[in-house]
Amino acid sequence: MIRMMKPKRLKQGSKLAVISPSSGLPYLFPETFELGLSNLREMFGFDIIEMPTARMEPTELYRYPELRAQDINRCFGDSSIDGIICSIGGYESIRILPYLDTEIIMNNPKFIMGFSDATTFLSYLNQLGMITFYGPSILAGIAQLKHLPEAYSEHLRDFFFSDQFPYNYAPYRRWTNGYKDWGNLDTLGECQEFYPNGDGWRFLQGSSVQQGEVWGGCIEVLEFMKSTTYWPDPSFWDNKILCFETSEEKPSPMHVGYMLRNYGMQGVYEKVKGIIFGRAKDYSEEENKQLYDIIVNIVEGEFGAGDLPIVVNFDFGHTDPKLILPLGGRVELRPHTNEVVLLENPFRD
Repeated sequence: MIRMMKPKRLKQGSKLAVISPSSGLPYLFPETFELGLSNLREMFGFDIIEMPTARMEPTELYRYPELRAQDINRCFGDSSIDGIICSIGGYESIRILPYLDTEIIMNNPKFIMGFSDATTFLSYLNQLGMITFYGPSILAGIAQLKHLPEAYSEHLRDFFFSDQFPYNYAPYRRWTNGYKDWGNLDTLGECQEFYPNGDGWRFLQGSSVQQGEVWGGCIEVLEFMKSTTYWPDPSFWDNKILCFETSEEKPSPMHVGYMLRNYGMQGVYEKVKGIIFGRAKDYSEEENKQLYDIIVNIVEGEFGAGDLPIVVNFDFGHTDPKLILPLGGRVELRPHTNEVVLLENPFRD
């Protein structure tokens, strides 16, 4: 098993570089982008630097995946930069992977965070042995901080600055499917309707406590990577806890099942220690019930992994507020007490 390389701990005054590895939405929604940058400065004390492609016009950004990768390479090669955060997701960041300078990156491990389409390079760099962070982006999650529950800001502060581990994840009391129009200055940073979270997440199955290293991301984006050189080797799955979440494209419960069946055919459920599912964006109660039935039917019914702990409705992914999951971080699933615990500090001292 590869020993995970950890980035150094962030602090107030840390320099965070902003990248746009997937799409050029900061160009189209500059006010919301500026609000996100302002929140990082005012609420956490970070020093922000924008990389050359951060606000590039969308068509130009799409044409040059090598420039997007070059920004990431520069961030890791620049000793003055302490961490990296994505502006937003997209749909084709897999095109940047051939241009990443993995030698520079792996020799200079740093905090790097995003979600959705960032799954490509976050999961790939984690395979190579570095802890990466699945969490909010500038436009989606950071710009809305002052309109989201205070518990969300507290979680981010704890995660960025605290050394108190093990860390018990806690469900948020309310959540939303998304944000009001980024182009409307009258509702800048505001969110859509909030819903009560009830009892939070729950376990569909599992009879014993299990530990493993988290790996995964947006389940649709992971489909882009299958059968490429950036997909894990069979031995990688040992002692992993898979984390999956669905995007705003809202794949049906049946389509999620198709994707899960593929993991079963790779023998993954025989090797991993558990599965975490993020709350599905824009799903109705009936769709959630269908999804949960399909998950159990495939994992237990088709592949016989009935003892594998599976937790659903976890607060990560495309709904807000989000919890940060460190890919490569060691997590413990406790079905009988409904707990998910990050066992060790994902940062180095």
